[in-house]
Formats: sequence, C-alpha cells, structure tokens
Amino acid sequence: MIPISRITPVLITSLKPDEIFVFGSNEAGNHGRGAALTAKRWGAKRSVANGLSGQTYAIPTKPADVRRVLCLRDISNYVNEFIKFAQNRPDLRFLVTEIGCGLAGYRPDDIAPLFAECRGMSNVCLPKRFWEVLSK
Repeated sequence: MIPISRITPVLITSLKPDEIFVFGSNEAGNHGRGAALTAKRWGAKRSVANGLSGQTYAIPTKPADVRRVLCLRDISNYVNEFIKFAQNRPDLRFLVTEIGCGLAGYRPDDIAPLFAECRGMSNVCLPKRFWEVLSK
C-alpha cells in the first residue's frame, strides 16, 4: 500500500517552499505546452532543459526538435541524474508528474520502471499510475 503522501497530486496548483515540481521538457528548454508550460509559474526558465530551475526540475523526454521523442535509454539517463540529485537533497520534496506520458506519447508502463529506485526515497512522490506499475 502506497501512502497518500507519496502520490503526486493529479492537479498541482501551488507548491510549499520545499516542494519541487518535476516535469518533462525538451532538450531545447522551450517550455511551451503541457506540464512544462505549467512549470513556468514556479520558475522554469527557457533554455534550462534539464535540472533545477526555481521550484522546478526538468527531465527531457523530447529532443530540441519537438516533433520527435527521445528513446527510453536517453530518458533513463536523465531520470538517473534526477534520482542522484534527489538523493542529495533530502531537504526537498519532489513532485514527479507523469513525465513522458503526455506530449512524448509514452505510457506509464514505459516510464514508471525508470523511477523504480525512488520507491525507497521518502522525498520523492510519484504519480498514482507510476506506483501502480511499480507495484506489479
């Protein structure tokens, strides 16, 4: 059973000072649609394609040419960078959105396993559909 406190809300409208909105971006750092557009309200900066910016953390799921998508291997490399960052920042609470499952077109079954290591990280919240995949 996953504690409700470890499930990212479906709709995030505000952040506490120690919370970080984790979203899927493109490698050009153009945050024009989906969760990336929402991230701009909490400090996501144009051209910051990967990593921390304001109260956001970008994980690329698309290349600069947004008509394409990154392969799962490349997304996995970015997710691994995020996991290392989150491990080193236990003072922050990371709210991971369904990265890769919107504009990039992947399914939770594809992306959730990339976050398997986060199961034991109390400062990382994952979407309900990711938890369902990881609980199988």
